[in-house]
Amino acid sequence: MTELTDVTELLLSRIRDVPDYPVPGVTFKDITPLLADPVAFAALTDALADFSVRHGATKIVGLEARGFILGAPVALRAGLGFIPVRKAGKLPGATLRQSYDLEYGSAEIEVHAEDLAADDRVMVIDDVLATGGTAEASLELIRRSGAQVAGVAVLMELGFLEGRRKLVQALDGAPLEALITV
Repeated sequence: MTELTDVTELLLSRIRDVPDYPVPGVTFKDITPLLADPVAFAALTDALADFSVRHGATKIVGLEARGFILGAPVALRAGLGFIPVRKAGKLPGATLRQSYDLEYGSAEIEVHAEDLAADDRVMVIDDVLATGGTAEASLELIRRSGAQVAGVAVLMELGFLEGRRKLVQALDGAPLEALITV
């Protein structure tokens, strides 16, 4: 087995299926057992940090909220700065804000205007790629700040929701890495 296959199997073994959550018929993928296992959490952090360094990232953006949990240790491991992308209204001072569509309505995310610069190459880190709306909005925020997109890296992609297809244009050639696809 290759090293990546070993890591993928370790990560999968620590993700718990919770049937009928948050509504009947949905199987929630719970990553808290993975986070509780220091070996699995370290393997995840290493894999995401390696991907970030390989693609020349200078900063890590973590998407609220589980992207904070994953992105901060990735930034530390890779020797890069960490920038939180928050829900609108959570950051003090001057921010850049981006709205995006949800299944029923819309939402907004924001970043401090001064946290990213033209010479930054930014890797977006999150736990799950679902429909791609939040990731797409974060890529727009990064570009509006004047920074470049180094890529997007997630622990898990929910392939049946086709978020990757939605992100193709927004990525504009930047890589998208999902360690697990379900």
